[in-house]
Parts: sequence; C-alpha cells; structure tokens
Amino acid sequence: MARTTPIFILPFLRQNPNPNPNPIPFIPIRNLTIPIEPNTTSTSSKPPPTHDNVVDCNEDEPRQQQQQCPHHQNQRFREVVEEIVRITRTQPRWETTLLSRFPSVNFSDPNLFTEVLKRQNNAFLSYRFYTWLVGCFPESFPLLDSTSSQLLFDALVESKASFVAKSFIESCNFKPEQGSFEGLIRCFCENGSMEEAADLFSKLESSAFLCPSLKTWNSALLGSIRVGRTDLVWRLYGDMLERGVDPDGETVGYLIQALCIDNKVGAGYELLQQILDDGVTPSNMVLNKLISDFCKDKNYGRVSQLLHLMIAKNCKPDIHTYQEVINWLCKRGKVIEGYRIFKDLKSRGYVLNTVMYTTMIHGLCETRRLGEARKLWFEMMKKGLKPNEYTYNALIHGFCRIGNLEEAWKLHKEMCDRGGFKESTVSFSTLIDGLCVNGKVKDACELYEQMAEKGIAPDVITYNSLIRGLCKEGNVTKSEELFEELLAQGLEPSALSYAPFIEQFCRLGSMGKAIEWWEHMEKRGLKPSASTHECIIEGYCKQGSAAEAMHWLSEMLNKELVPHKGTYERLVKCLLSKKDKLDDVLLVLGSMFQVGYILSEHLCHSLVSILCGDSFSPVDKSLGILLERS
Repeated sequence: MARTTPIFILPFLRQNPNPNPNPIPFIPIRNLTIPIEPNTTSTSSKPPPTHDNVVDCNEDEPRQQQQQCPHHQNQRFREVVEEIVRITRTQPRWETTLLSRFPSVNFSDPNLFTEVLKRQNNAFLSYRFYTWLVGCFPESFPLLDSTSSQLLFDALVESKASFVAKSFIESCNFKPEQGSFEGLIRCFCENGSMEEAADLFSKLESSAFLCPSLKTWNSALLGSIRVGRTDLVWRLYGDMLERGVDPDGETVGYLIQALCIDNKVGAGYELLQQILDDGVTPSNMVLNKLISDFCKDKNYGRVSQLLHLMIAKNCKPDIHTYQEVINWLCKRGKVIEGYRIFKDLKSRGYVLNTVMYTTMIHGLCETRRLGEARKLWFEMMKKGLKPNEYTYNALIHGFCRIGNLEEAWKLHKEMCDRGGFKESTVSFSTLIDGLCVNGKVKDACELYEQMAEKGIAPDVITYNSLIRGLCKEGNVTKSEELFEELLAQGLEPSALSYAPFIEQFCRLGSMGKAIEWWEHMEKRGLKPSASTHECIIEGYCKQGSAAEAMHWLSEMLNKELVPHKGTYERLVKCLLSKKDKLDDVLLVLGSMFQVGYILSEHLCHSLVSILCGDSFSPVDKSLGILLERS
C-alpha cells in the first residue's frame, strides 16, 4: 500500500514535483534544483491520481517504484529544511544569498517556515527567518496559522525575548493561549519591566481571557518589589481582590516586604502575626527583610522576637538570617555578641561562606581586634574559601586603623599579585582613608593623583577621606577645591562630605561659615549626624553664646539624637558662666540625667559654689530633686 504524503508537505511538492521516482544519490543542497514538469495524462483504463500520488511518476514504471515517490519527496523536503536551518545558524548574512541558493524552493509556503521553526531550536533565528520571509514576500506570504504562531511565540517567551514576543503578537494580530500570554507577563516581571507587565494585565482584563492565575499575580507582585514599585504592589493587589483571587502565604509575604519598603515595618510585623494566627508561615526571605529593617530601626526586641518566632514555627533561620543579625550587631558596635553567634554557627555545623567571614573580619577590624581577624582570615583560606576584594580591603582597613601602614601596603600588593584582583576604586579609597587617618595626607593626595593616571575614577568615599584629612590639617582651600571637583564629576555628596567643613569652621570660631555649610547640606536633603550637631553646640559654647548653644541642643533632642556627656558638660559650663542662666542649667541637667549621665565632681563643685553664693533657695531645692533622680 502506498505511503500517504503528509498534508503539510503537499503545497511544497506541488511547486517542486520530482519526475524521477528512482532512488538517486545524495546531491548537496546548494546544487539541488527541482524541475517542474507537467503532469502526464492518465488513461481511461487507469484510475485518476489520488491524494497519495499527487506527484507524477512514469506510468510505465512498476507500481512499487511509483509508491516510492512520496518517500523520496519527503526526504528531499527534509534535506532542504535541514540545509536552510544549517545555513541560518552558521552564516551571518544568509538573507542576501538564500533565494539564489534555492531558486526552485517555494519560500512563501508557510508550511516550510513551520518545519524550519520545529528544527531550528533557536527562537531568535526563527524570528529572524520569519521577518525575512515577510520582507521578501509581503504579498504572497500569508499570516501564519495559529499552530505556527503559537510555536514561535512560545519559543520567544521561553528564551526570555519578552519585547520581541510582544511585538510579534501586536504585528500579526495573534492571540496566544492564555497560559502562554501569562508566561509573557511573568517574563516581563522577571526582567523588571513592570510597566509592560501592567499593560499586559490590562489587556487580559479587557479581552476574553480568563482571570490570571495566582502564580502570575504573585510574579507581578515580586517583580514590583524588586524594582521598588510599591504603588504597583497595592494596585495589583486591589485588582486581584476585585477579581476574586484569594491570596496565599507567598502573596502576603510580598505585601509585608512592600510595607517594609514603605518604612512601615511595624505594620508589616502586625500582618505577619495575622497570617501566623491563620497557620500560614511566610518564607525566610520575608522574615529576613523584617529582621533587617528592625535592625536598621535599632528595634532589638523585635529582632529577638522574630528569631524566637522562626524557631517556634519550625522555620529554621538560614545563613542569610544570621548574616543580617551579625552584620547589624557589628555595625552597632556589638562585635563581641556578633562574634559569639558566628562561633556558635560553626559549632552547630552551619556552612559559612566568604560573605559571612568577610562580615565578621570587617567587624573585628573596626574594633581593632586584628589578631582575631587574621585568625579568621587564615581559617577561611584553610577551608578553601578564597577571599574576595572586600575581604582584602576589610583587613587592609584594619591595619590602617592601628597605624600599621606597612602591613596594609603588603596586603594590597598581595591582593593584586596573588589574589588576582585589579587595583580599584575601593582598594585606593581604603588606602587613602588609612593614610589620612594616620596624618599622612600628602601621601594620600599623591595616591589620589595615581588614580587619575591609572584611569581609576574616585568615588564619594575617596573625596570624603581627602576632604576630612585636609580640613584637619587646616587646608580648607584645597578641601573646597576637592568638593567642587566632586560636584563636577556628577557625584552626589553625602553628609560626611559637609561635616569636615562644619567641624573645622567651628574649631576656628567661624560660626557663620559653619552655618552656611549646614544650610547647604540641608538644602540637598541630607541629615547631619549627632557629632555634627555637637560641633555646632561646642562652637557656640567656645564663643560664650549660651542662647544659641541651647537652641541647637533643643534641635538635636527634637530629632531624637543623644549628645555625648562631654557636650552636655561643656554647655553646663557655658551656662554657669552666665549668672542669669541657672534655669537653663537645670533644664540641661534634667535632660542629662534622663539619658543616664552622671555630673562630674568638678561641675558639681562649680554648681554648688554658684548656688551658695547667690542663696537661691528655689533653685537649690530644684537641684536637690535633680540630684536625687541622678
């Protein structure tokens, strides 16, 4: 029985009939020509040609040879397709030669494209072939059938070619299957193109598509979180509820993260408690985000509660959770507590990575515990963990802090020679800061000039270190030049860029200049640190301007910043020098005692001496009350 020629091949074969049914040797495709001859007329004694033998064969040939025609035609078709696939894969400019190499092939037949698409296994080359066909045959190349369109669309989405896939469905007015369309939405969400994803969501709502699956909603929420678009999170969540989609634990986890991004970590914690009461436990990522934000807010109680909560809910804290906690402890100066947790993790069998070791080494170096930092350095090397650039620079910074610049330079050289790291902005900035801290500002400036020679761009940290070092030496003019250079480079200054100028002018007694720099800083939306506030207070105290100093103390306390004990005492001394400021003295002492400071013996004698000299009984009584509180 004759083998049936597949229907999708028939249009191709009608354009390219084979007159010779006999087996032929393989001919390279580039030389293949398919002659077109008229069909022979069948006699009345023989049946008319059927669908099985649409390609004419020699009627005098045996029936068995005639039955072989479809087989050879299929083979020839496959050979053409395979050669087209090979050429489009291997030759960069195949568009200019493909027609001349296959003069007898009907490229406008969409079935040919379908077969090429199936064999190509490359979405980008398939789409390129499709656009070439449309360009070559704008009139004769019809729109692809739904099967071919779906195949090409799915291939593009699978290859993450989201914008090309969207362009494809818009250009040919193709409506993909809902699952594929949602796949395109998730693709846009994964690469952060949330406006495009939102646009497709609106098309889903306005078309005959069903409501998107929960998986797609969650993907959109996650994508919005990644790009910091909490407005989209709440809009999508509202649409989700309107369409009757019930959220799951993953959904609520994204809402908690959105609240944290909006600086509403307390509300995020409340939402966590609600879902825990319903028996839903979010992922560690959500809990880590809450822990991280509570660490930033210095809400140590909540951090402890969350850690205990994770353990109680069998949600074992992972290495990332502990890394957040250790990093937070080190930044808050609680390095001993962080180191205790670090050693406990090792004893419990946690696999600590380079990032964890680097965090701990940096914390130890900040507190000048170089012996323990070096011990960890050699320990991680022994475990086969290669130090990264930040590990090297953490230890270099540690040596600089204790004044061992020689060892810092040795480690810097080792980093470049043996570590395989190139000199970078980070490494130069670390050394420049170390030189400035140790009073070698001239050497730091020379190193800064080497950065330009080597094509390494300085960053804000580089400039801040140099500005601070030069200001301490009294070279304000050079510092101002560097500040202008910082701005000219398009860098955004930080509060630490302004602080050295304010401190230096306060030391010089130029309070007007100090206030100018302060106002310049605030115009940029930068928040001065507690130490910068204290410089202003102490500057006015040196001038004997008690009223201005009191004003700045009030400003500081209103911002919930706590002055050091020395700042309080300098202000008390300033006020005691003014005989009409005893009420203010009591106010300052009240604030000082609330913080937990104790008045020094010297100031107590001065205060008692003034009070006894004036025989001011009401003040004396108030002071007694304050001393009782202390």
